[in-house]
Amino acid sequence: MAASRLPPAALSLKQFLQRQKVLGVYRNLFRIIRKIPDESDRRYMRDWAREEFKRNKSETNQDVIRMMITQAQNHLEDLRKSLSLAGC
Repeated sequence: MAASRLPPAALSLKQFLQRQKVLGVYRNLFRIIRKIPDESDRRYMRDWAREEFKRNKSETNQDVIRMMITQAQNHLEDLRKSLSLAGC
């Protein structure tokens, strides 16, 4: 049997797809944060989002990651609604 050409640290398909979802949430969150009118609030939200993602960067449990993705999407939707109510 031939040896695999993949590096030992290669992601599985499931991990790859989950990583893409996390990156998508991250990008969407920062797109929404850019719409916050007040500079200090925008900076606070940017710092908060970066810190949250950095803090959870090393998580490997798929169920925990899935839960965090759901929470991030909920935060994203709440922020989107708040901005639309504020007329931004």
